Order: sequence, then structure tokens, then C-alpha cells
Amino acid sequence: MAVLAWADGGASALSFDGLPYLPSAVYVGPDGEVRTGQRAWQAAVEQPSSFIPSPRRAVDGDGTVENTPVEALALAAAPLRTVAAEAERVAGGPVRDVRLVVPAGWGPRRRTWMRQAAHRAGLAQPRLVEAPVAVAEYLLATGLQLPVGAFIVVSDVGAGAEVTVLRRGPAGFEVLSTLADPAAGGTAVDSALTAVLTSGRDASVDGVGDWATAQSIRAAKESLAVHPAVTVPLAGQAPVVANSAMLVEAALPVVRRVAELVEETIAAAELSASDLAGIFCVGGSAQLPHLDAVIAERTGITATVVPEPQFVAARGAADAGAADAGAAVVVEVPVPPVRRAVAIAVPGFASLALIWQVLLTAEQFNLMNVYRSVSLNWGEFTMAAVFALLACLAAGTVLGSLIAARSPSPSTRTEGGKVSIGILAAVSLGAAIAGLYAVVTSQYFGEPVGPFLKWALWPITPIVVMAVAMAVVAARQWRAPHGGWSALLAAPTGSIVTAALGMGLIQYSLTADRWPDRLLWIDVAGRVGGLLLGVGLVMALVAPLMFRLILSAPVAVISAAIVSRQAAGILGVSYAVAVAMWWAARLWTRIIRPTPAGATTTSPAVLAGTSGGGT
Repeated sequence: MAVLAWADGGASALSFDGLPYLPSAVYVGPDGEVRTGQRAWQAAVEQPSSFIPSPRRAVDGDGTVENTPVEALALAAAPLRTVAAEAERVAGGPVRDVRLVVPAGWGPRRRTWMRQAAHRAGLAQPRLVEAPVAVAEYLLATGLQLPVGAFIVVSDVGAGAEVTVLRRGPAGFEVLSTLADPAAGGTAVDSALTAVLTSGRDASVDGVGDWATAQSIRAAKESLAVHPAVTVPLAGQAPVVANSAMLVEAALPVVRRVAELVEETIAAAELSASDLAGIFCVGGSAQLPHLDAVIAERTGITATVVPEPQFVAARGAADAGAADAGAAVVVEVPVPPVRRAVAIAVPGFASLALIWQVLLTAEQFNLMNVYRSVSLNWGEFTMAAVFALLACLAAGTVLGSLIAARSPSPSTRTEGGKVSIGILAAVSLGAAIAGLYAVVTSQYFGEPVGPFLKWALWPITPIVVMAVAMAVVAARQWRAPHGGWSALLAAPTGSIVTAALGMGLIQYSLTADRWPDRLLWIDVAGRVGGLLLGVGLVMALVAPLMFRLILSAPVAVISAAIVSRQAAGILGVSYAVAVAMWWAARLWTRIIRPTPAGATTTSPAVLAGTSGGGT
């Protein structure tokens, strides 16, 4: 399995000859050419003795195939070279960050050998990620609640089986115990199913006595996971029907052995089932029938088969970025550029300008020193509070990113955690400034503070909620967005400038001295202000230029048409809602993390894959 990960957090599995994985088998031709994938299986029909199903296991030395000298390292490098070529084709260039998943039970000798094979294949120096650690990191990245100190079991059932007990520590996952059995996996099930369907004839899958039969048996096994019965074509024999009962019978010994391994691995870690936070099954054969039920019988815990179990380890390796033997990886966090200061200054100055205009242009009424009242633009007052909150949020985000960039740490959650703290502090400060606007303005005019607090705090409440939710997401996600959090959360300054200028013109038109020779210009200023405010509202809602052009016309016309003292409050609250929706859109992009449509839209970040294929 091979996964190409991208800088924005998306990932896509590479395909080979229509399959979502590359079989690790190779075929050595008479001239020494090494073929991989489907080409190797097809060539095995004519010359099965030149077929090697598992070249990565040949680490004891070189040998010969049909009197042709072969180097074990060259055989292992051949599938990796095919993967590298496909990754470069999809990405449009070489991938510099390569991570290979290896079994937890591999020692230094096998790990060194795998690095040499990757180098021979033309790959960059790979980081080796232990399969259960990669799985655990994937589970965390997809939302598993696992506190520090918790224990989990990862049962990796592929061609064979490897069961591992992990403990989550402050700096990552620690392998406590691991046991493996090469005979407890998909290869054994294939052999048992072949024996049943071929009436006991010698048709071993590993021996490749019959390529067509071997392929048919594997396809039947995968189909029986979702269909009750399938027809299996056999070379030299009439087709036979395989049903789910046959698969259950063939898989039962393997399933029982995997359950025994789970029980033995837990005991080897000196734990009991009650100490575990869960048992998770992954690998190409993790969906064998009754696997979870048999494990539950042995341990008392129902195992969870992770969705798309064959890809979990590769995707987890891309997420984990783990280096060898627990070595820490220092994460490079981009320093926010100087232009990010504009995201702080623009809403800050806009807020001060609007609150200054509110105080300067408010109309006070004093009827015979008995009845006093004040008339002000509540929409402008609300927008001043919104801009104050945006300035604080921009400052908190930039400062959090800057602190993370200036203090790199082995923890991959550094930037998100510090940005999260910055957002929460900024929310508190922004709400406090909005409340201060209300208190100061009410005291300035000698009015009750209630209405001022209502117009200052209630409209910004949705923004506060979205910002707090984003802080939670940032704290939980290690993957920084492209360009850093400060780029993702930089409010559109064009929208702020346009909306602030529009509201300023509206207030001017409502409070200016209406001399006869200036009536036309005052009214035009108000309508232009409504147009600008409508455009600013659309700029906050949508980013693509085409959508902005389409939506701006009707929204701007409507806002210009309703400009009045009564409608000013509606316009101000509408802009606050638009800003809340802008934050909601940013929050949504961090939750779903969409995969890019193609390699041309973003640069590849990581090529991660398992060191062998097959189920």
C-alpha cells in the first residue's frame, strides 16, 4: 500500500494496474530483468520457478533464480522503485519525504536493510515508522479519545499477523510487547480455501503452481466479504461456487490464532483486558469473518475493525512523521510574514474610527430638562465591536504562530496548541473591549448600559462561539494548514475596509446637515455606503472572485435601497453574521480536510507506504 500525502492535509492512495496496492512479488527474467506487480504474476504463468512472492524476506544473502544470479537487495528494491515512479507521475515531481511502515518486531538489521533497499530504489532517505505506532497515530488524527497513559492493542492481520500492545506517553506511543505469526494471516486462508476448492490438489498460493487459480482464489476471498457466494474459475477445471461458509471454515484457524496472539501479547505486557482502552484490527485481512467475535471470546473486549483497514498504517505513517526508534521530529513552523500585521491594524483602526464617529455624530435630545434621550447608529456601534474582536483574534493567532515558530519543539502539536491559547485569550480580550465600548458610551451619554451591551455583545456571540470551536480544533490537530494558522485565520481585510467605509458613509448621510444644495450629494453618499457595505458583506461570505461578482450585485443593491436610520442596525448585525459564517467556513475546512482533486493543485508532502504488499 502506498499513500501520497499533501501539504494541506489531504491524502490519496496510489493505484497500480487498477489495484489499490502493489503486490510485493517479483519475477526475475532470463536476462536478469526484475518485473513487479501484475507483470510479475503474468510472467509466472510461463515460468513459475522464476517467481518470488515475498522478496523483502530474503535478507540472508544473494542467490540464483534459474541459474541467474540475483541480489536480495535488488529484488526488494524493485517494488519500491515502481512505487516511486508512480508517486512521481501523480505528484508531477520527486517526493522528498518518504516514510516506510515496518513491523514492530523488526530489529536493527532488518531496518538497515530496508533503508538500503529504499536507497537502491532511488527514494529519499526514508523514515521508518512502526506499523502499530502508525495505526495509533491515525486513530488519534481521526478523533479517537485516548488520554496519556492509556493502553491499546493493534492487531495487524495481513499476509501474516502481528499483534502489539501500545501505551500512549507524553511524547508519543511506546511499544510494550509485540508477537507475530507469519502463518496467521491471509496467505494461510488462501491456501486453505484453495485446498477446498481444488479438491485437495496441490495448488499452493505461495508456490504459484497455478497463477490463474491463485488470482481467482484471492478475488473470491475478497468478494465473499460482501457477497454470500461467488463463482470461481479454476485453470484446467470447471468453475466452482465458493460460499461464505467455506470462507468461515478456511479462516477459522487463522482467526483463532490471531485471538490467541492478542491474549498472549496482553499477558506479555503484564496487563489485563480491563487495562485496555480498545483493541483495533487493521491490515488487508482484518475483515476475516468472526475475527472480532473470537477476539471478544478470548479477551472479553469486542475488537474494532478500522474502516479501510488496509490503508490505515500507510495513512498513519504520513500523519505520524515518526522517525526511527522513537527519535523526535522537530516540526518547522512557518514564521508569519510581516503583512499579517495588516490583519491586526485594519480591523483595529476600523473599530476606532467607527466608535469615534458614533460618539461624534450621536444626536442628543433634552426636552425642558425633563426628558433626555440619545439617538445613535446602533449598526455602526455593532460593527465597531465586531472589528475590535477581529483585531484581537488576528493578534492572538499571529502571536501564537510566531511563538510556535520561534520555539520549535519535537511535539507535532506545537503550533496548533499555541494558536489555540492565543485564540482563547483574544476572544476574552475582544469581548472585554466590546463590553468596554458599551460601558464607556453609555456613561458618556448618561444612558442605561443595557441597550449598549445588547448591541455590542449579542451580535458578536456567534463569532465568539466559532472562534472557541476553532481553538478546540487547533489544539487537537497536529497538522498545521498550508501557510500556517495565521494564514488560515487572517480575516479578509478587503471586506473590513469596504464595510467600514460603507457604514461611515451611511452614518454621514444620516447625520450631516442637510442644506438644500447638498441634499443630492448626501443621499448619494448614503446609497454608495449601502453598496459598499453590501459588497463587504459578500466578500466576507465567499472567496472566489466569480461568486463575489455574482452575489455582490443583488446584495449591494438591496443594502443601498434600505439605507435608513432604522435599517442601519439590521445592516450592522448582518455584517456580524457574515463574519460568523466566515469563521464557520474556516472551521469546516479544518474538520473535513478535503483531499485535493489532483497533484496540480498543491505540492506533495509525504509518500508513505507499507514495506510489502498483498493480503
